[in-house]
Amino acid sequence: MQIAVLGTGVVGRTLAPALAAAGHEVVVGTRDPAATKARDDWTLDLPLKAYDGVAEGADVVVNATNGQVALTALGAVGAQALAGKVLLDVSNPLDFSQGFPPTLTVKDTDSVAEQIQRAFPDALVAKTLNTVNCQVMVDPGRAGDGSSTMFVASDHAQARTVARQLLEGFGWRDIIEFEELNAARGMEMWLPLWVRLMGRLGTPDFNLKIVR
Repeated sequence: MQIAVLGTGVVGRTLAPALAAAGHEVVVGTRDPAATKARDDWTLDLPLKAYDGVAEGADVVVNATNGQVALTALGAVGAQALAGKVLLDVSNPLDFSQGFPPTLTVKDTDSVAEQIQRAFPDALVAKTLNTVNCQVMVDPGRAGDGSSTMFVASDHAQARTVARQLLEGFGWRDIIEFEELNAARGMEMWLPLWVRLMGRLGTPDFNLKIVR
């Protein structure tokens, strides 16, 4: 698949090469390619494009930006460029402005994923991978024996199918699908507890396992 990964933070820099290693054609989107290339932490040997051209030819767009700026970044990509494409949202609405632990900018009755779907109604939005650290996203074996649980939520069967294919490519075996995007509310609200657990456990390499 041709995949556009939006965001050059640690999540984008982890997902993009992992997707390329899995055999996909990957391009990374950023606000300013020249500024990104000049950064000390930019070491990826992958095509880098501005947001307004990054989705051209892509089958899948991955939103790996901060949840607070996701709508702005996707707006720069453009509704027309996103129309008909599977859009995987891995972001979280974490707000550290008041210190630690963070709060959520949206919760209970809405989610970042739903906001994205409303803003871009012709995109096929799915929520996934936001419940784990970015290293565990691409290597589930870092958490226990690798059999922990990953979730996918989307109103669109095609988006759930594509998400599952990509997850299985990373090695995820226990995948629970929700046929409603509003299940993303619970997925995003897990993050405040995740942050607390990371501090208590002393590692980000952990995850939930749904036993049934």
